[in-house]
Amino acid sequence: MYSLSDFDFVLPEALIAQLPLPQRSASRLLHVGTDTLSDQSFADVLDHLTAGDLLVFNDTRVLKARFFGVKESGGKVEVLVERVLANADEQRAVLAQVRASKSPPAGTKIRLADQFDVIVGERVGEFYTLNFPSDVFELIEAHGRLPLPPYITHDADDFDEQRYQTVYSRVPGAVAAPTAGLHFDEALLERCRAKGINFAYVTLHVGAGTFQPVRTENLADHTMHSEWYTISDETVAAVRATKASGKAVVAVGTTSMRALESASQSGQLQAGSADTRLFITPGYVFKTVDRLITNFHLPKSSLLMLVSAFAGYDRIRAAYVHAIAQRYRFFSYGDAMLLSNASSSAFSSTDNPPEHKE
Repeated sequence: MYSLSDFDFVLPEALIAQLPLPQRSASRLLHVGTDTLSDQSFADVLDHLTAGDLLVFNDTRVLKARFFGVKESGGKVEVLVERVLANADEQRAVLAQVRASKSPPAGTKIRLADQFDVIVGERVGEFYTLNFPSDVFELIEAHGRLPLPPYITHDADDFDEQRYQTVYSRVPGAVAAPTAGLHFDEALLERCRAKGINFAYVTLHVGAGTFQPVRTENLADHTMHSEWYTISDETVAAVRATKASGKAVVAVGTTSMRALESASQSGQLQAGSADTRLFITPGYVFKTVDRLITNFHLPKSSLLMLVSAFAGYDRIRAAYVHAIAQRYRFFSYGDAMLLSNASSSAFSSTDNPPEHKE
């Protein structure tokens, strides 16, 4: 039985990537094999994929969800939109984090970006409902700021607005990028197509909770944050066809993984939309995903627990020790890993932890 302290590690601050590389696919790739760790370039991911394999991408698009504003009293406020409420009248309401010296009561106004007023509604847990004067997406795009992760120390600029989005993003709604997808550029995608690799898409709107560490030593006591996802009939058909042909379903990122596994709780992937609080820890039996492309994750995070469940706890510990020693770049703008399901017959969890291979 694992506890929170089993997922802690010391990361030199210098390894937290503050800027993206000039070329997306120039990142490094740590291939975690059955008994080897192989240092490669991200573009080498093609060497590990075969015709008929299915890459599943998360096509969410990051909102310019951060605002600075003032209350009617004159006090300063920082707002981070967490979610646009789908059932809101004409998409005019959101759930948001509101940072202020005093909690704003319901019914008060907050002026955002010195451009428009929102009205504070009911409190929902740690969030506030904010009612916008017109279409949320239009106001966010026109006046908001891109919300870079808390461990990135500079304010978002024009380069971030391009590079903190995947090249295939299309459905606005996330407040954080599905970062494994940031490594794919159009040229690499075209090379994948030319090799006969198939593509499918899910949408999971990544919330700010993805950056929050787990705080309960007993993992069973942790309450997972909620995120909305949708999976189409076309994606379900593509996954089932891939499985039937004996090929691999490869999740591009933990967000694609969470969407696919959340929709597979009946034992087989189902189309539809829902909120998920799926908390994947070692011992979880994966139902759909065979392989995973992912970045390196924060200590004590639910995502570190997820990859440990997928590839095996000892393998991930060895991979992170190696990555730190080899000075891989960590977190959102960092490098990537390619993992396989430790419970599959081809990658048994009873194998020894991997040794390094040049």
